[in-house]
Amino acid sequence: MFEYLLFLSSGLFLGWSLGANDSANIFGTAVGTKMLRFTTAATIASIFIVLGAVISGQNTTETLNSLGGVNTLPAAFAVSLSAALAVRVMLKSGISVSISQTIVGAIIGWNVYNHQTTDEQTLINILSCWVMCPIVSGLIAVLLYFTVKHLLHHTKLHILRQDQIVRLGMILTTALGGFALGANNMADVVGVFVGSCAFSDTTLFNLIPLSGIQVLFLLGAFAVSLGVFTYSKKVIKTVGKGVLTFSPIVAWIVILSQSLVLILFSSESLETFLISIGLPPLPAVPVSSTQAVIGAIVGIGLAKGGKEIKWSLVAKLVLGWITSPLMAFILSYISLSFMENVFRQPVIATF
Repeated sequence: MFEYLLFLSSGLFLGWSLGANDSANIFGTAVGTKMLRFTTAATIASIFIVLGAVISGQNTTETLNSLGGVNTLPAAFAVSLSAALAVRVMLKSGISVSISQTIVGAIIGWNVYNHQTTDEQTLINILSCWVMCPIVSGLIAVLLYFTVKHLLHHTKLHILRQDQIVRLGMILTTALGGFALGANNMADVVGVFVGSCAFSDTTLFNLIPLSGIQVLFLLGAFAVSLGVFTYSKKVIKTVGKGVLTFSPIVAWIVILSQSLVLILFSSESLETFLISIGLPPLPAVPVSSTQAVIGAIVGIGLAKGGKEIKWSLVAKLVLGWITSPLMAFILSYISLSFMENVFRQPVIATF
């Protein structure tokens, strides 16, 4: 067990990076507009990240692992560490990047090192979801923006009453965003360790039964929560204020839009339902909450005429999305080589 926890440390480091990076997408706009205090938002988000990870975190794991099944514990350590280091480098520059993209880049690095063919259909599904994610988020945000604008125009709410409703909405969407992040992105954090999971089924507080995989996801969620509290304020300044000047209502719409998108791409039930009625499914795939937030922000900005959008910062974020998986790919290949040739650890299972 000690050996397993030692190798799992890279996954927990990646979880910390996810919390530090993607908490900006859950409540960055709420904190940036001063509708919620950082501590309040972080606490709410962390509680629901844990719930989302334990209840629904396994839904996207199958898709990620079918891209390239990492089949040894040392390899899982190297792949996860490579993704975490790539995120860490980008975080130091204050750029919110995609954890989903870095782990995919690292897994492909393992495939190349292992001389294993990357599953093309799975990769196409993942890439198509990455393209759809900001587009769908932008469309949802625009629809919500005009709906809320219409309602406010006709209800004539007093400014103080409006402020109370928005604050309540921020609290609810922060909770929803935390749950969505845990459900959709926990596969990015510990998904590569599922095949070698050493935890047994247990009962939490003698009340809540957990499978060994759920225990693994619970530990990952705790690491994410630690990242939320310790290193997210710098990224929040970029996402919460930088791309567009927010009103509190727009900030709420942005959070709600990205949360809904993450839930859409996490739901196996929705995927099955769409197939049953003859519509193309939205596969259960880990997508980028960062892309969802930027898609929502840009969508609303365009709906307002596009003049307020800081396109230079959007370009900087997009560059980060391209750079981070390439960096993770290279680091993964190098770290696997070190793990096998320097530390003499088996990175490829022989059957």
